[in-house]
Amino acid sequence: MGSSSASQRPDLDVRSLPPAPAPPEATLRPPARALPTPAAAALLVCALAVSVLLAIGLGAAAVPPGETLRYLWAALTGGLITAEEVTSYQIIWQVRTPRVLLAAVVGAGLSAVGVAIQAMVRNALADPFVLGVSSGASAGAVLVTVSGSLAALGVYAVSAGAFLGALLVSALVYLASRGAAGLAPLRLVLTGVAMAFGFQAVMSVIVYFVPDGEATSTVLFWSMGGFGAATWGALPVVTAAVAVAVIVLRRLGRALDVLALGDETSASLGVDARRLRRGLFVLTSLATGAMVAVSGAIGFVGLVLPHMVRLWTGAAHARVLVIAPLAGAVFMVWADLLARTMVAPRELPIGVITALVGVPVFLVLLRRRGYLFGGR
Repeated sequence: MGSSSASQRPDLDVRSLPPAPAPPEATLRPPARALPTPAAAALLVCALAVSVLLAIGLGAAAVPPGETLRYLWAALTGGLITAEEVTSYQIIWQVRTPRVLLAAVVGAGLSAVGVAIQAMVRNALADPFVLGVSSGASAGAVLVTVSGSLAALGVYAVSAGAFLGALLVSALVYLASRGAAGLAPLRLVLTGVAMAFGFQAVMSVIVYFVPDGEATSTVLFWSMGGFGAATWGALPVVTAAVAVAVIVLRRLGRALDVLALGDETSASLGVDARRLRRGLFVLTSLATGAMVAVSGAIGFVGLVLPHMVRLWTGAAHARVLVIAPLAGAVFMVWADLLARTMVAPRELPIGVITALVGVPVFLVLLRRRGYLFGGR
């Protein structure tokens, strides 16, 4: 009977089968009142332009927006500046403009990488530093500071040490997390947390045996972040790294939707979860290392911004990865402005500002989603 039935049934050609169904669209649709993605992106681009202009002009020596625009135009076109305006011009072009632009780039990068890492490890509490990259970068920066190594690189020595430390941690996490099934999300997170504690211990030992004020201040900077050392020379590399990361992640939006559903579902929908997770790990580690090398570790941006954007756009990564970088850039510009003006002439580490804003916002988000106070 069985063989007769089989003989009457035509052979199936897997190439003729229809494509696997897409993930449930109900979970990916934007909220009913959400702006269309192009409109939301245009609004955020305008907000970012205004924010950058205001942030460049505001500070201990405030410059009106009109004058700020004139100085920027003169710098870009080679226009003339009077002798009385030289000091203001230098403050605007040499000090504040690279700082504000760097804040925008890092904010955009942390937000985009945060979206990718949360999908990669399927954990809503993940952020760009969950893999221990920030601790490795901090340890590398401190080691270069106290040892004087890489001195040939001049002002870029500390940033180079931070980037090398970030790459070292990424390699160690990858090797320790890799198994027969590839990079398991839970093992990846636990290994990253362990490495973070390990490299924090390394920093503590360095500071303990080298009781130098410069080492202590370096640890504080790399642990809490800041853009006080921003220069025009620091912008090209980190901008290129963030731009590549955002473009690649945006193109992988559909695959990230599938990856977030689990490895079994990914396989049924034709997505190689092991290969995709490996590629995401390399991309996010390099981008995070480049950002930490110029800004230190800035927490909560890559954790909170993706959740806030999802409430606005829905869960589809193609939309989230358009809005999240712009929202992160706007947020970081204003956070940096607050960091350098709240207690002027002193400057707060920017990690203080992002934590003060991020903690209550994150608790509200958890409350709304039912994870706190009697929720799930």
